[in-house]
Formats: sequence, structure tokens, C-alpha cells
Amino acid sequence: MPESKEQLFGKTLAELSVLAESLGLPKYTGGQLAYWLYKTDITSFDEMTNISKKSRSLLAEHYVPGVQPPERVQQSADGTKKYLFRAGNGKFIEAAYIPDGKRHTLCVSSQVGCKMGCLFCMTGKQGFQGHLSVGEILNQLRSIPERRQMTNIVYMGMGEPFDNLEAVMKSLEILTAEYGFAISVRKVTVSTIGIVPAMRHFLEHSKCNLAVSLHTPFDEERRRLMPIQNVYPLKDVIETIREFDIGKYRRVSFEYIMFKGVNDSRRHVNELARVLNKVKSRINLIRFHPIPGTPLLGSDEAAILDFQQALNDKGIVTTLRASRGQDIDAACGLLSTKELLKAQESD
Repeated sequence: MPESKEQLFGKTLAELSVLAESLGLPKYTGGQLAYWLYKTDITSFDEMTNISKKSRSLLAEHYVPGVQPPERVQQSADGTKKYLFRAGNGKFIEAAYIPDGKRHTLCVSSQVGCKMGCLFCMTGKQGFQGHLSVGEILNQLRSIPERRQMTNIVYMGMGEPFDNLEAVMKSLEILTAEYGFAISVRKVTVSTIGIVPAMRHFLEHSKCNLAVSLHTPFDEERRRLMPIQNVYPLKDVIETIREFDIGKYRRVSFEYIMFKGVNDSRRHVNELARVLNKVKSRINLIRFHPIPGTPLLGSDEAAILDFQQALNDKGIVTTLRASRGQDIDAACGLLSTKELLKAQESD
């Protein structure tokens, strides 16, 4: 793609309308562009048949549509697919497609690498390499063959979404707006480790669901697992969520990866019940599959099921997320790390 040409894919309706007027085109051309970019499978301006040929030529002089295919795909025996996308020279991101009966979920990335340094995360071990643009975030949906089957979108891939707040918020607008992909806000979830100011902005300006990486209710333990605890303690995260009337049309959940001998005791159950008192939420328990370079191990299956039952007995709705795609580097960051290392070796 020529560097001198800006891509249109990833621009909001308002941005497309301003862009059209700046070229001397009618403002409604912005709506036409949004239709072709987000409602169809076009890859060139020539296919935008309700825009005049002269206008299409003018657009092509300055812009490109900007949709990019994935570099490669891995498919698991359980139907899960891991798509690898190029994000700049020698950089890669991942998106995971997870089919489950009538539910089809796409897990998208928001950054190349991550700067948060969580002990259990493979993406964090890459370090931070850059923010994804709005177009690069949405391209993970737009460019895969399953795009029209998708029922749910989760921002749980590479990166911390709220560390790339502006691009993530614009991508949510396009994802849920009628002019865009028109996916219900109830079917979109953004995950965060708890960057409080950005989380508050999200809760004020979006109606999408929120998932918070919790992993332990004890401050010192959380600090060892997640350095963000030093900046935004869990109590501040919880207090911020309590400020908002979540209501029945929006869900807040807490992600809880189970680590053997670290966060899987009855003491943790009791503290979770105390900390989450009067917070309308649920807990998603996640099995941990060890990654290179971490001392952490996953809890035994019996311990996980006992933990789940104990939380449910406390009145906390607790689900256990199924492990998917274990035969294809399913842990977020594994596939892109391999590609990154290959690119570095070839240099």
C-alpha cells in the first residue's frame, strides 16, 4: 500500500462526510462510502457503483479502501481458528475465531504487544510495539471468511484496549452503529486490567459490556501478578464500577485465571465475596495453560470446580470458560511471538 495514500477503512461516518466535502464531493458521499466499506465485501473504489466514476477517480488519487487479508490461519480440531495479521514491518497481531453452537465469537487485538507486563501473559513478554489503528482493529473482523456469522466480539486479544482508548472507542462506534457493522452493544465486550480514567470514559460513552481482569482479590498478590495494581488498585476499579447504574442491558464480568497454589483457596472465595459485594457482576473462571518464561501453573480441575461451586454458593454467578484451540498456540500472543522471532532471525 503506498504510504502517501491514507486508508478509508476505519473512519467514522462523520469523518467520511468531512473527507468527502474536503474533496468537493457532496456530504452524503460519506454515507455511501460507509455503506461500501462496512456493509459489503468491496476492495476497490471501482466497485462503489452508486458513486460517480469521476468521484471514484478523485477518491483513488488520495485514498485506498484499506482492507488487508490475514497472513495465515491455524485451525484447531475443535473449530477454533487463529488468524495472524501483519501490523507494520516485521510486526504481527492475532485474532481468534471461536465457534460454539449458534454462538460465533471473534477475539480481537487492540495493540501490537503490550506494556502492562502481567506475569501470566505471553503478549506482555513481547513488549509494547505500537497501537493498532481503528482500521487495523476492525480489519480483523472485516477480512475473515466468517465475518457474517459473527454473533459476539470480545476485545480480549493482544494489548490493553484502554491503553489505546481513542482508536478502541471509534472502533466500537463503527462496530455497533447502524451505518457500520450494526452489531448489538450487548454482544460486544471490552476487557481491561483496570485503567481507571479510561474505564470511566468507556462506561460513560459506550453501552458495550465490560470485563475486568481480576485474578486475585488481595492487593499484594495482584501486584505481583499485575503491575497495574501499583497505579490503579483494585479498590479504585471496583469503586468506579459502582458509580454506574449497569442495568439489565449491560454486563460487567470479572476474569479470573486459576493459578495453582496462588489464587484458588477458600480464603480467595471469601475475599471475592466481600470485595464484589453489591457489584452487579459475574466471574468467569479461566483455566491457565502454562506459557514459556512464567513460574505459574494452572489449578487442578477438581480445585477449579470446587472454587466455582463455592463462589456460586456465595451468590456470585460464576462460569467456567471452556478451553479452546489448545492444539494451535491458542494462548494469546504465542503465534505472533513465533512470527516475530522468525522475522527477527531473518533480519
